[in-house]
Amino acid sequence: MFAVAIDGPAGAGKSTIAKKLAEELGFIYVDTGALYRAIGLYVLRRGGDVSSEDAVAGLLTGIKIDLAFVGLEQRVILNNEDVTGKIRTEAVSMAASAVSALKSVRAFLLNLQRHLAEENNVVMDGRDIGTVVLPNADVKIFLTASPEERARRRYEQLIHKGMSADYDAVLKDLLKRDYDDSHREAAPLKAADDAILVDTTGNELEQSVEILRNIIKERM
Repeated sequence: MFAVAIDGPAGAGKSTIAKKLAEELGFIYVDTGALYRAIGLYVLRRGGDVSSEDAVAGLLTGIKIDLAFVGLEQRVILNNEDVTGKIRTEAVSMAASAVSALKSVRAFLLNLQRHLAEENNVVMDGRDIGTVVLPNADVKIFLTASPEERARRRYEQLIHKGMSADYDAVLKDLLKRDYDDSHREAAPLKAADDAILVDTTGNELEQSVEILRNIIKERM
């Protein structure tokens, strides 16, 4: 199986670019952030403390997460409920960042992610794919952009979805998430030693897709 690992901070365009590349290559796209979002949603629903190792670890036994693929589109199934649309709120985003710092959560999801890569050709994105989940991935890319650019993209996404948003608040939340993701004890956000750094600041989507497409084709 051939594996492409794409890591990077929130709002760098990982999911959009990875999904497009997977479709072109005929690979399975695995949005690992959606798995953490599903756990964050579950903990919020149960009224648990998303930052507490003990509280969240105690809830994991009640969680069953499956990924269903409609064509090449990933659907997230939490305890037999399709929560694909429900995990995309800002509250769930922040909860996902919190639970992703917990060792119990990362261990809980590790085997699921690796199994998908063993059984399929994958484009997998997240925060620690090239460093922890798939350290032997055929291609490792660290995708980034300036905080202001990433906040603008996230703000425009929210407005496009008809949700109220404030750019300054989005930027503040993004900077906090950057700090939390890069300073957590368990699998902090960082580029793998052999990852290729791609900065998408100022790029149109297709420009970034073309850069990654060329990198992958060279390795194939």
